[in-house]
Amino acid sequence: MAQTPAAAPAPQPAKPKPPVPPPDMREDSIATLDAAALIAILKDSASSEFKKAKACVRAGELGAKEAVPVLAALLADQHLGAYARYGLEPIADPSADDALRAALPKLKGNSLIGAVNSLGKRRDAKAIPALVRMMQGADTELARAAASALGHIGTLASAKELRAAMSKSAAPLRTAVADAGLICAERLLAGGNRAEALDLYAALSAPDVPKPMRLAAMNAIVREETSIHRPR
Repeated sequence: MAQTPAAAPAPQPAKPKPPVPPPDMREDSIATLDAAALIAILKDSASSEFKKAKACVRAGELGAKEAVPVLAALLADQHLGAYARYGLEPIADPSADDALRAALPKLKGNSLIGAVNSLGKRRDAKAIPALVRMMQGADTELARAAASALGHIGTLASAKELRAAMSKSAAPLRTAVADAGLICAERLLAGGNRAEALDLYAALSAPDVPKPMRLAAMNAIVREETSIHRPR
């Protein structure tokens, strides 16, 4: 008996093409611009917020120190401030640190906390005095951010300030200070300051230190003292 031929599969509908963003929302052209062109976008009042945001990021990718002044001018902008910080953070020139430090008195709220975080990422030792003042201030969120930045800076000076803050900080802030101390100790170790790192770990092993940080500090001491790479 002859078999009935199988029905041909129904044609599949064509896949819709992905939407094409309008010209002012395309980043492909910005991704190839040089520093001068990026600065022109950032200075142009007619440039869209999108283009300015992408120009900030691209300036950071290029490490364009000539873009620092125009990026600094955007730090207080409600919408572009975060992108300005992203642009400044990778720029190796010290002028980026100077710009972030100079902006601290002019910023508030999340913009100020963001600048503090950026200074910590850049490990700007010159920011330590300002960070200490913020850590000792009444704004708890800002104090936590300042403590964290001190930990990431990871110098002997920031270690000293964090140790001093441990005995003065109330319970909510003490956890942030202790956590920053652990980060600072690791930075000291990486920088060859082993004795000072162990001293900081010992201070963080005290009974009044929050338990998670105290245990982490004790484990770090054991790790370092039993390491085959420790000084003999």
